[in-house]
Amino acid sequence: MYKHYHSCLSSTTSTYFSELFCFNSGKFTVQGGGNTGNTMTCAARLGLKPRIISKVSTDAPGKSMMEELEAEGVDTSFLVVSKEGTSPFSYIIVDSQTKTRTCIFTPGYPPMVPADLPKANLLSALDGARVVYFDARMADSALVIAQEAFRQNISILIDAERPREGLNDLLGLADYVVCSENFPKAWTEASSIPRALVSIILRFPRLKFAIVTLGKEGCIMLEKCVDDESSHIEEMDVDSCLTSLTKTKDDSIAMPTCIASPVTKLIAEGIGSVCGRLYFGTTEKIPPSELIDTTGAGDAFTGAVLYAICANLPPKKMLPFASYVAAAKCRALGARAGLPYRTNPYLTSFTESIV
Repeated sequence: MYKHYHSCLSSTTSTYFSELFCFNSGKFTVQGGGNTGNTMTCAARLGLKPRIISKVSTDAPGKSMMEELEAEGVDTSFLVVSKEGTSPFSYIIVDSQTKTRTCIFTPGYPPMVPADLPKANLLSALDGARVVYFDARMADSALVIAQEAFRQNISILIDAERPREGLNDLLGLADYVVCSENFPKAWTEASSIPRALVSIILRFPRLKFAIVTLGKEGCIMLEKCVDDESSHIEEMDVDSCLTSLTKTKDDSIAMPTCIASPVTKLIAEGIGSVCGRLYFGTTEKIPPSELIDTTGAGDAFTGAVLYAICANLPPKKMLPFASYVAAAKCRALGARAGLPYRTNPYLTSFTESIV
């Protein structure tokens, strides 16, 4: 029923690492991780057919990474496998009482460089792709891939977790961006997240939307709309707009919801204005007894956004869907164990529209 979408997603990245998760109760598990590995696993479970471009070594972690991805339905044929060096690895300690985690990261070596991906391999990796995703690491390689995707008119989604070298160039080619909570203000030096979103949309005119994830507080999205100067569009301060949206939140609803403004000229004084729509998405209220580990929740959210882009889901459907997928992940130890499958009954209302 969704064969077209099975082959439409290509993922590109520069890092993917294995993680050891250790509960302070004494439990531990070894499993794959990394932004793109997690995001692609989520996308595969939702029914897409992702491909991954990255680099690993022939050591035990590298082999385990490839086997785990392949078992999940992620195409690893474009992974660069080095006969020397080490694969990236993280040791993560999860505190079951405070629900916090501590990450100790060991980078892989040698890093991926543009020469690792011949033009023929790159073209093959992008063949038939609907969306290309970047975790914005190893900017030189990422930019080469992004430029080719741009030339082929393939949509680009950037995961802006933190300011990184070369990120500005990648964002200049992007159609969509999902940001971590601290990124927008750090990147733009704006005084608030809504103002920062206006700045990002103005700075990168190709962007159709920018999303900021706020953990248990939900998410904010700014969608750019066509400015029809022939019609009257209400003007509103962007911070005031968000405040008005949050005031309408119904705390009695346990499942994720989305509240949207009308198309508005959103003003950030001293920065500029954007004709668009502001969205505030809530999260699922997870009972404390069910909340196990938030590691990888942001990657699960992004994986669901990838699915939504391919499925042309409207924002008011996309944001609750992504929030639910992220919440499902939090009910298991590690970045992937809790990721839901397409067959999850709650997801039916979102996935049944794919033909």
